[in-house]
Amino acid sequence: MRISALEGQRVALWGFGREGRAAWSALRRRFPVQPLTVFCPAGEREQVDALGDAALQIEHEPTPERLAGFDVVIKSPGISPYSPLAEQARALGAVFTSGTALWFAEQLPGRTLCITGTKGKSTTSALTAHLLRAAGLRVGLAGNIGLPLLELIDAPQVPDVWVIELSSYQAADARAPDVAMVLNLFPEHLDWHGSEARYFADKLALIDRARPGHVLLDARDARLQAWAKGHRDVAWFGDRSGWHLRGEHAYRADECVFDAARMPLSGEHNRINLCAALTAIDALGIDARPLARHAATFHSLPHRLQRLGVRDGIEYVDDSISTTPHASLAALDCFRDRPVAILVGGYDRGVDWQAFAERVAVDPPLVVIAMGQNGPRIHALLSAQARRGYRLELAGDLESALSSARRALGSDGVVLLSPGAPSFPTFRDYADRGRRFAELAGFHDSMSDAMPGLGIR
Repeated sequence: MRISALEGQRVALWGFGREGRAAWSALRRRFPVQPLTVFCPAGEREQVDALGDAALQIEHEPTPERLAGFDVVIKSPGISPYSPLAEQARALGAVFTSGTALWFAEQLPGRTLCITGTKGKSTTSALTAHLLRAAGLRVGLAGNIGLPLLELIDAPQVPDVWVIELSSYQAADARAPDVAMVLNLFPEHLDWHGSEARYFADKLALIDRARPGHVLLDARDARLQAWAKGHRDVAWFGDRSGWHLRGEHAYRADECVFDAARMPLSGEHNRINLCAALTAIDALGIDARPLARHAATFHSLPHRLQRLGVRDGIEYVDDSISTTPHASLAALDCFRDRPVAILVGGYDRGVDWQAFAERVAVDPPLVVIAMGQNGPRIHALLSAQARRGYRLELAGDLESALSSARRALGSDGVVLLSPGAPSFPTFRDYADRGRRFAELAGFHDSMSDAMPGLGIR
């Protein structure tokens, strides 16, 4: 469905976060006086009123009947299509679309590279854009990374390449990208998707249903290997036929290309992200080998293993983006040669922490401090271990967890915020949690939330 098809239709916006505002703006540039309705919480009414749009009606409580009364409802990504309200509305004839779907339907010029995965997609997307720009190309970096696609739909400049990060909420809405990449699959967002199987299916929709020109997958991921058995023409990274690591060096097949230790990013997972980025560039028909060296000038994104600084001998690291136990383990691997106090826990999505418990039993940090809604569950699981080579504490909130970490470390080590769980309802989002951590650690004034490289440049 193209945006032009919405002219004269009864259109509603369901949700008025950044994606909803981008959809409103795109519609208003085309249909300045067409009546629109927005469904949003009462707390957002002031933002909507500030637009001064006389043709925009505000409603706060959608019902299935009300949603079905529109010709098209543009749904924000955070609203699950599997919720009872959405399913009942669909049964009554409601038609849903999204900003992502509308953008792809426009078929704008420029090659498209779509990247999804449970973890690493923002870093890989931004790193790929950084390397392509080093090649002299104009690149549009947008999507789930922090800039809705519809914000760029009327940009005066057309990029050579679109690098688009897609969440599991958005992957099914992509259409015919030139290159589609899935980095990895671990259980996440089960409350939105309803089940682990549906989460994986929604992620894989990018390569199952979007009809990409090239499919790129991580050879080390067993779930992606299983998917590929029924498919042909898959390009792999992470094995010796393509871009992969040998120690800290990035190889393309048997050619050593780049010392990935020169990247200012911590962890083997980020070196694998580099291999993924280089694989994507090759898939676009560009020789990635001469571009690999530019990874040395790429910097970590906010709240992703972000080193805030040192206070009284203790280093503080903000990995608030971590919302799975697997991500917390990857963060721990970056500091395995130092005393670490890791802060874990947050909103309880029912994700299994057994793998985390097994790993820290074998390769323990100095202390694990559980907090948040699922903190007691994590604490109980770890307490049941027969052998434990680390201290275990339970904290009521982030501030008390940080105090416990300082006491445990004394004057040397790392306080690592890598919660392995979402931030709400205590915080608005992972960025809000990271800002609070930085503030408590004494670094709030010196840190930035700015996501580098967004937009067309």
